[in-house]
Amino acid sequence: MTLIDFFKKSPQVAVAFSGGVDSSYLLHEAKKYACRIHAYTIHSPFQPAFEIEDAKHLAEKLEVPMTIIPADILAVPEVVENGPNRCYYCKQAAFSLILKAAKADGFSLVIDGTNASDDVNDRPGMKALKELQVRSPLRECGLSKAAIREASKKAGLFTHDKPSYACLATRIPTGSSIQLEDLKRVEAAENRLFALGFKGFRARLMGNMVRLELPENQFELLIRKRQDVQRELSYYFERIVLDLEPREE
Repeated sequence: MTLIDFFKKSPQVAVAFSGGVDSSYLLHEAKKYACRIHAYTIHSPFQPAFEIEDAKHLAEKLEVPMTIIPADILAVPEVVENGPNRCYYCKQAAFSLILKAAKADGFSLVIDGTNASDDVNDRPGMKALKELQVRSPLRECGLSKAAIREASKKAGLFTHDKPSYACLATRIPTGSSIQLEDLKRVEAAENRLFALGFKGFRARLMGNMVRLELPENQFELLIRKRQDVQRELSYYFERIVLDLEPREE
C-alpha cells in the first residue's frame, strides 16, 4: 500500500501533528492526497516551545488548519510517577484529547507519524494508540525514517534534516517523579546549548546534576566551548558531566 492508496480510502483525516520530521511529512502528504484534513497539536509541559513554533510555521506554510490543544499532562498521576509505562498513560491522555477535538470537528479517523523504523514492540505508547484506534500510515506503508527524510527533502520541507527530539519527560530518570520546574530547567538548558551550536544532543537530569549526551562529531565543539557551556548551564545545575559514550543521532 502507498500513501496515495491510504488517502484514497481515507480522504478525511485528523493529523496528530508534533512538528517533527515524521508528522510534518505525513501532514504534507495528507495535504496532497486527502480532500479534508486538520492538524491537532498537543501543548503540554513536555513539548518545548520551539516544537510548537515549528508546527505552527509548517501548518501555515502548507495552509492546513491547525488546532493547538492545551494538555495538563501532569494532572495524570501515572505520568508524574514516571514508571516504565509512563508513555502509555501520556499517549492515552494526549490522544484522547485529540480524538475528542477531532470528533467535534467531524473527523472519525486520527492518524499519527509513527514510521516503519519505530520499534513498536518496545514502546508502551504504541499500545495506547492501538487501543484508541489511531492509525499510522507511514508505518503501514513501510516508510522508514531515512526514506521520510529523503522524501521530505525532495518536497522542500524544512524539517527534512531536523534532529529527532523526544519529549522533555525522557530527560527525567525513570522512577523519579516529574516536576514542572525540572522540565523548565531542562528546556532552558537545552535552549542554551542550541544557541551555542550543539544539535542532536540530550541533557539528562540527575538530581542537581546534568549529564550531557553528545554525538561524536560534537565532542570537539564541547572542548572549544567548554567554558561557555559551564557558564550557561551552571545557573541550572550544580554539576555538569559528559557521557563519554557518543550518542547516536
